[in-house]
Amino acid sequence: MSETANQNLTNEDMSLTPAAQTKIVELMSQVEGDEVKGVRVYVAGSGCSGPSFGMTFATKFEENDSVLEGESFTIVIDAEALVILKGVEIDFVDTGVGGASFVFNNLAPAESASGCGTCPSSSSQGGGCS
Repeated sequence: MSETANQNLTNEDMSLTPAAQTKIVELMSQVEGDEVKGVRVYVAGSGCSGPSFGMTFATKFEENDSVLEGESFTIVIDAEALVILKGVEIDFVDTGVGGASFVFNNLAPAESASGCGTCPSSSSQGGGCS
């Protein structure tokens, strides 16, 4: 584990809309102390609908991390997640009462997971992978 990441990202690797940048700066300003180094973008799990994506505060950088430096924030992503998310645009959308979230745009289509195309119950039968 190192305090610095080994690769700087460009906006071609990953970009944030102005709304996403504003929200990240707002969230970072609510963190007390200097333990948080940035916001980590991650990929979790994979199933019939493909991987899910999320963000959390990063308290350290790992050797395989890359960073995207903004004016008042740092985005951190590991090499494996970057392969899946390369070229993604992160947006922040607020649709009103309780409807605010980060949205990942420009994602490559998810490849079918093992067995998902061969589930015995078809969508016409109300089924899916189980």
